[in-house]
Amino acid sequence: MSTTGDTGTASEAAPERPPVGIIAGTGFYELPGLTEAEHRMVQTDWGDAFAMTGRWHGRRIVFVPRHGGDHSIPPSAINYRANIAAMRDLGATAILAVGVVGSMVPERGTGSFLLLDDYLEFTTGRAGTFFDQPGQVVHTDMTTPYDPALRAALAAAAQAEGIDVAPSATYVCTNGPRFETPAEIRMYAQMGGSVVGMTGYPEVALAREAGIPYAAVAVVANMAAGMFDGEISHEEVSAALEATKDPLYALLGRTVSMI
Repeated sequence: MSTTGDTGTASEAAPERPPVGIIAGTGFYELPGLTEAEHRMVQTDWGDAFAMTGRWHGRRIVFVPRHGGDHSIPPSAINYRANIAAMRDLGATAILAVGVVGSMVPERGTGSFLLLDDYLEFTTGRAGTFFDQPGQVVHTDMTTPYDPALRAALAAAAQAEGIDVAPSATYVCTNGPRFETPAEIRMYAQMGGSVVGMTGYPEVALAREAGIPYAAVAVVANMAAGMFDGEISHEEVSAALEATKDPLYALLGRTVSMI
């Protein structure tokens, strides 16, 4: 037993911090350098969720790839409730999410990062709440859907890593799996949208209902439809995402160590 000086008082190791949750989508299916990695199938009241646990940048991690490890689950079929419930059941007290998006902001082109602070939702048929049974009347406040403290941590990490991240963006969530039309993009932009994706909702609302602070960084894979000549190419999207991996992992890793 170790002691401090000659007082005979045992020094105690500081308790380990609770795990941080990370949720990622297209192109991001693993965390490089994850140690003590364990694949988990978590049973929840809303179905099973696949997760990886381990240690990353000195912190315990719960990692969920939204589309599965082989990108087999389309956006509208993701079991968002099970994923968030698994995060809660595995002890995550904060969630950092990555959303692959199309940009409606000309100055934030392919490869850009943006911190989300609001959203617009245009999905259909998704189970968007934990409170959908008779007798469960819960109205969750969504004034600040993305946690300010986590957003500040992401911004500080970006500055420390020298990564350019836009401090504010409104996410438009569409149902997918098809991409949007140019007319839809014009409408979303007129409504104040900055980026468009298919997976950010109901994830953000469910995290709020579960009481888990949640923040998200948008990674621009392409300009949205109608904002460039030609069509959206899967090959170009894949190449753009590959180029963002190193800075994204640096951003997340620094944030994880800071929280």
